Amino acid sequence: MWVFYLIALPLTVGMVAATLRYFAGPAVPLHVLATVGYAWLCSLSFVILVPTDIYTTITGNQKGDVGFFWSWSYWSTFVLAWAIIPTIKGYEDAGDFTVKERLKTSIRANLLYYEIVGSIGFFGIVLIIIMHHDWGGAILGFAMACSNTFGLVTGAFLLGFGLSEIPKDIWRNADWTRRQKILSHMVAKMTVKLDNARQEYCNTITVVQATSKQMSKRDPLRPFMDIIDNMLAQMLRDDPLFKLSGGNKLAENDMDYDTDEKTMAALRRRLRIAHEEYCRSKSKYTTSVMEALELEDTVTNYEQHDADGWKYVSDLRESRSGTLGSFLDHIEFIWRCILLNRLLKVLSVLLGCISAAILLAEATLLPTGVHLSLFSVLINAVGKQEILVQVVAFAPLMYMCICTYYPLFRIGMMLVYSLTPGQTSSVSLLMICSMVARYAPAISYNFLNLVHLGGDVRTTFEKRMGSIDDAVPFFGRNFNRIYPLIMVVYTILVAGNFFGYLFEIFGSWKRFKFWTEEEEDTNGFDPSGVMILQKGKLLIYLDGYLFFHSTVHMCFSFSCRLILRDFSTVFLLQMDFLN
Repeated sequence: MWVFYLIALPLTVGMVAATLRYFAGPAVPLHVLATVGYAWLCSLSFVILVPTDIYTTITGNQKGDVGFFWSWSYWSTFVLAWAIIPTIKGYEDAGDFTVKERLKTSIRANLLYYEIVGSIGFFGIVLIIIMHHDWGGAILGFAMACSNTFGLVTGAFLLGFGLSEIPKDIWRNADWTRRQKILSHMVAKMTVKLDNARQEYCNTITVVQATSKQMSKRDPLRPFMDIIDNMLAQMLRDDPLFKLSGGNKLAENDMDYDTDEKTMAALRRRLRIAHEEYCRSKSKYTTSVMEALELEDTVTNYEQHDADGWKYVSDLRESRSGTLGSFLDHIEFIWRCILLNRLLKVLSVLLGCISAAILLAEATLLPTGVHLSLFSVLINAVGKQEILVQVVAFAPLMYMCICTYYPLFRIGMMLVYSLTPGQTSSVSLLMICSMVARYAPAISYNFLNLVHLGGDVRTTFEKRMGSIDDAVPFFGRNFNRIYPLIMVVYTILVAGNFFGYLFEIFGSWKRFKFWTEEEEDTNGFDPSGVMILQKGKLLIYLDGYLFFHSTVHMCFSFSCRLILRDFSTVFLLQMDFLN
């Protein structure tokens, strides 16, 4: 048992640390990094504990340390997701100037959330009194029932979407022409979003500077204004290439921020949000442009492989020299132009088969006597071989986690939070980690229900979750076996694009089609996106990759003017090169 721990635990810690370092923005404070890191570690520990729990159950050697780790992981994620993280998220989102005021703002912002949670808790206590249960176990069981029901029901729809869309997305991305069309649309959309974010950032900076200029040094609000000025100065130092564009017109109420401490806090929050949105849009824009240019390089190399001697020639970097450089160019050509897209298609088919196996196991979860679970067969087949049991349990569980979290990020990209490399804000990190913590126990429990170990044998975690039956019988084991049927039906509908056809009938619901938006991007290349990429290629030829890499962060040193005429969107690209 400890062999798997010694391998998996360091890998988990390293993966959490690397993920945080990759996504977290430079302004994320240490206490947010610690909270998010601990929440992710507790959530991912379920993926380690489930295989270990299954092995100890098969061997009949269920030790107390497994139960201790279950309790530690479960209640850590429970308290973090439902109490601590919402408070910290509200604290980080507040613009107040003192810890006390930021906490007050956080509590007020989460008041409705706390009222709902408190009402559910009060209902549970009343229910326990009516049923004359033991207070200690019943209250814990009711809390687990509420959390588990939320995770299972909502997680079923997320899991179903991921099981269908992840294999399909990988297959689509293996099609170079289709991916180029999608990227051309993405570049055009991100250009508009970046321009809007830049304009809002410039307007906010203008408001801050104008407010600071009109406020005297003896003004009681001057200390707050100094904090905002220092904050702006630091932002501009971190991005020395940013230039404030002129001609920004202020609204009538833009100069009303100097009335009291609350309005100053609102100005500080506005500046932070505008800066974060600009940095996030810039990062997404850069990523989409670079991916599009790299894919164009790959297609060009594949079409001209005979002329280049089956070597990869890139316009985005200097060519390699020497014998080793020629060998590396040859290896890169084989990988990018021959192997990668074929491996993606193989991976798509493999994941599609795993998705089908999960759906079949979910569909036969009811106590009918017929359990068609491939995972149960494999685990029972390997017997008591520790490493094989844990690997066979680990792989599908990790895939189920990825399928559940995948739509969370897709939905977040359409709403208020997203994982952006190097620019993810504190609020986005906390929002994402709260979702991860809420669904980790439910995913693990669902997977354990798919694994039939024979007879009435139950793992330690299943026994712990069994206390739900005593507290709230309806939300116990029987409910956990009924709800997957809904998920199976939902997954089939998603795979058949039923909701896409439904939304086509109700055109006003088009904004909710976050899972079918790529379908619209395959009708052809977006002229605006193609023009932007051509400008980028021109900059590469003129000034080399190093200049391009710096100007990419400056929107290729041009601003996009969005003009609406005759209900159509026209992009006018005006080159504004920096001195």
